[in-house]
Amino acid sequence: MILSGEFILRTHYINQLDAEMEGREVTVAGWLHEIRDIGKIVFMQVRDRTGIVQVTAKAGDADGSVLNEMRMPKESVVTVKGTIKKNAEARSGFEIIPKKVTNLNPISAVIPFEVTGKVPADLDVRLDFRYIDLRRLESTAIFNIESTILKAFRDALTKKGFIEIRTPSIVSESTEGGADLFSVQYFEKKAYLAQSPQLYKQLAVIGGFDRVFMIVPVFRAEKFNTPEHINEITQMDIEIGFADHKDAIRMLKHTMVYMLKEVGKRNASDLERLGAKLEIPKPAEITYKQAVDKLNANGSAIEFGSDFSREQEKALCNLFGEILIVKDYPTKIRAFYSMPSRKNPEISNSYDLLYRGMEICSGAQRIHIPELLVEALNKRGLDPKNFEFYINAFRNGAPPHAGWSIGLERLAMQITGRKNIRECTMFPRDRNRISP
Repeated sequence: MILSGEFILRTHYINQLDAEMEGREVTVAGWLHEIRDIGKIVFMQVRDRTGIVQVTAKAGDADGSVLNEMRMPKESVVTVKGTIKKNAEARSGFEIIPKKVTNLNPISAVIPFEVTGKVPADLDVRLDFRYIDLRRLESTAIFNIESTILKAFRDALTKKGFIEIRTPSIVSESTEGGADLFSVQYFEKKAYLAQSPQLYKQLAVIGGFDRVFMIVPVFRAEKFNTPEHINEITQMDIEIGFADHKDAIRMLKHTMVYMLKEVGKRNASDLERLGAKLEIPKPAEITYKQAVDKLNANGSAIEFGSDFSREQEKALCNLFGEILIVKDYPTKIRAFYSMPSRKNPEISNSYDLLYRGMEICSGAQRIHIPELLVEALNKRGLDPKNFEFYINAFRNGAPPHAGWSIGLERLAMQITGRKNIRECTMFPRDRNRISP
């Protein structure tokens, strides 16, 4: 896309330029990434979200005003109007010979760290000044990839007949039965930030929208201080009516592979910048019991009915493959709405997807029989009266249904090879951070 018009401050993004445009006048806009001033020659590197271009002015080629215009601090926000010139020594094989350089807003504060990465900065410092950190090419690459993930998620499901819906973030009761909720004062009532869109996407299916997806923020008041946890998460959810867990698993495999392929196709340069390699393996599928038996056989002790540790998740992916679906979990360790197996009620029709050694997705067939739902709530010590609106919905013709949820930030973390989920969250919220 080429932008033009009387009031547009750029004609091209940097990645739209090439050496074959020699002699063409262009205007680029961005930030001053680097500058080298040797008197009669000034070299600038201008950066926008698509790349970096060299701008070179020599005393013989430009009047003194242009050279003086270029002399400004790094990270100044600028426009450069000039002509393309081939230069084999420049990084991209060409440079811009400037006619006019404009400092759009002179810097009046100290830049808190080196955006080029030549001097490393602690993650906490970078997050304190996230609006500066986002200018780093590595940060740009991460969120380019996240953008592709989100688009691919939507595309994969839209092509399969799903529609996108919105669900509330303010709820009157826990949507998953846990106690780790953020409470809010909602006029004269007490309410909570939603842990999940679970109940509402089920209600949409009961309402006749039998293939739905959503991308929503969810909130978990868990007091973790780990590199894998944050308290506001972006979930990519689906729910399928007239379906069971096997149907949902097939859709999960399809969507996961589709997203990875799209990232590989559209973000090759971003992956390269991050030093991240991306392969698209065929998803493997095992039962929870097989996983437990295999771990115990390989010296990683685990009791049946326990959740996997992070080390055990890594071990399972090393044993079975980068994309691994573990299914048939014990009913007692899954959400109350998970459908028990007909053959063995102690086992649920539930599953997780592990990717590169981390759980990034959880799902199940849901209980659609109201009496069974009441029984499940009672077993968890939850009062069915608090879920009356939910239970009553199943008394009005609820079809069998199943679904799952993928955590965007965890998926991006694993694709990009980052060690801390906060790097894959534009403005993270954790136990200690609520700003910027």
